[in-house]
Amino acid sequence: MAKGVVQAVKEVGVEVPLVVRLAGTNVEEGRRILDESKLPLIQADSLEDAANKVVAAWKKRKQSESET
Repeated sequence: MAKGVVQAVKEVGVEVPLVVRLAGTNVEEGRRILDESKLPLIQADSLEDAANKVVAAWKKRKQSESET
């Protein structure tokens, strides 16, 4: 799954923060793949963590937009 996320982000050119929550047998390998991609992906450990990180990323983006 992590390789698919990395490939999709590279192909589509996502311009917004992307929060990724991985689960399953190879979570550690998936996290390594995401880290090594050097893409601006935000990793979350749970759905609650993901939701909190989405809100935080949105607030940060809104704040930076209002400063320009």
